[in-house]
Amino acid sequence: MKNGSIKDVEKKLLSDNWYTLNKYTFKYQRPDGTWEKQEREAYDRGNGAAILLYNSKKRTVVLTRQFRMPTYVNGNEDGMMIEVCAGLLDGDNPADCVRKETEEETGYKISNVQKVFQTYMSPGSVTEIVYLFVGEYDESMKVSDGGGADDETENIEVLELDFNEAMKMVASGEIKDAKTIMLLQHAKLNSLV
Repeated sequence: MKNGSIKDVEKKLLSDNWYTLNKYTFKYQRPDGTWEKQEREAYDRGNGAAILLYNSKKRTVVLTRQFRMPTYVNGNEDGMMIEVCAGLLDGDNPADCVRKETEEETGYKISNVQKVFQTYMSPGSVTEIVYLFVGEYDESMKVSDGGGADDETENIEVLELDFNEAMKMVASGEIKDAKTIMLLQHAKLNSLV
């Protein structure tokens, strides 16, 4: 359903170097009925999916650590981020995406994944929807060392952490990635681990 308070939308491409940055000019109807012109920029990198791998018997989770340039230029001293496994859909459905990314990044080949919710992570500037999943793993599913796809320059370190330790890392600020915090809290609230 379209919003009747928006009209005359114009889109101008500002950049398509890495992903796409567009400038939108539009008219927005205020609560008093008057129309005002507004401008916004929106970064479109496609939609993504992320998964928290957990082992309920060992009470562990599998996370990744990798360099993230945007965090580095905004106060994260070494640019390293601890995160759940994630990736862009690239034409896949979200469940297939997290299965593929899990194997590439962590080395675990999983089949059973459960979608828990979807979210806009930064709705003021980024169009991306992130589909969030959980999936149970065990050692029999380990098929490689992981580390990410060679052609994607990810250089991923795979971390298997005690669940309580991961929650302490959220509290201390060592884990500061939103999708990771959300999925760890989901696991805690639903007694997955």
